[in-house]
Amino acid sequence: MPRDAALNSLGLPKPPSETRVVVAMSGGVDSSVVAAMLAEEGYDVVGVTLQLYDHGAALAKKGACCAGRDIHDARRVAETMGFPHYVLDYENTFREAVIEEFADAYLAGATPVPCIRCNERVKFKDLLATAKDLEADCMATGHYIQRKLGSHGPELHQAADPARDQSYFLFSTTPDQLSYLRFPLGHLASKAETRALAAKYGLPVADKPDSQDICFVPNGNYAAVIEKLRPGAADPGQIVDLDGNVLGEHRGVIHYTIGQRKGLGIGGLEEPLYVLRLDPATRQVIVGPKEALSTRIIPVKEINWLGDAAFDSQPEWHLKVKVRSTRPPREAIIRPTGATTAEVELLAPEDGVSAGQACVFYAPDGSRIFGGGWIWKGTYS
Repeated sequence: MPRDAALNSLGLPKPPSETRVVVAMSGGVDSSVVAAMLAEEGYDVVGVTLQLYDHGAALAKKGACCAGRDIHDARRVAETMGFPHYVLDYENTFREAVIEEFADAYLAGATPVPCIRCNERVKFKDLLATAKDLEADCMATGHYIQRKLGSHGPELHQAADPARDQSYFLFSTTPDQLSYLRFPLGHLASKAETRALAAKYGLPVADKPDSQDICFVPNGNYAAVIEKLRPGAADPGQIVDLDGNVLGEHRGVIHYTIGQRKGLGIGGLEEPLYVLRLDPATRQVIVGPKEALSTRIIPVKEINWLGDAAFDSQPEWHLKVKVRSTRPPREAIIRPTGATTAEVELLAPEDGVSAGQACVFYAPDGSRIFGGGWIWKGTYS
């Protein structure tokens, strides 16, 4: 290939017709548009959909990805646009890498984020390896995030549309993975543009609703899933205050989350109480006043660093961090305690920080993401 060969729209130095792209297709409108867009541009597109759990039990379930209906929809899109489509059975991998940890973390009183682990351990690991086995030049997804070339190589940036940005769920993308991945929707200004493209291509999923739930948690009922995976996990126990005084009974710690106020069943008190900590060993739900939820110091581990210099090359980094997907980034000082561990100091306290959540690092200005890690200890852990 001549050194001065023009780059195609995916940043590769050869014509689209000679560029094979594996598209991870969930059956939703986003990934379907990516596949259709690249097929129309003349790329050698191969669609791949992962069967992640028993889709026979999920055929009629709406609002989640990778169920039987979604596999069918992905296949229809491939037929419409004329490219090959494969379904890979990843049920065992998904259960071992994502579902089992989710159950264990929830039982330990943490607040897990399984979608991040799925991206990290399944989609951007095993599926990416499969794409390379298929001799694809890159793998594309329908995620709303941007990949930009910087002076030190590819960088991860927030999506152009803040309402659709998925950076919180993709912080663990490694530099090697980022060199191979492409995110064709990250620059779009709104989801309306995506749906307009779906209509333009005549896709059967153009009006399909967005997925809302974690794919293996029907209707957002976490407790029901945990009870099925871990029989006996819903044993009742005591609701106690910070001094150990018993305030009431609960129906199982798996029914509660850090920061929860409603549904405690301990009304009639002078001030509202919030869940501060869950203790599965003693089956206690510890509650207290709202101010007790606030924290400024957060310990983080398993850090994936996307900066240009080594993470522990300097004593502290002044960045912004996000500890929940629905909250905006806040100013913080990140102090490395090792190559993949740190103490994060928030300049303004945050409520309801829980073990199991992600702490994602953002540039103080601009859209770049500097990676992140996992919170291993909450306010009252």
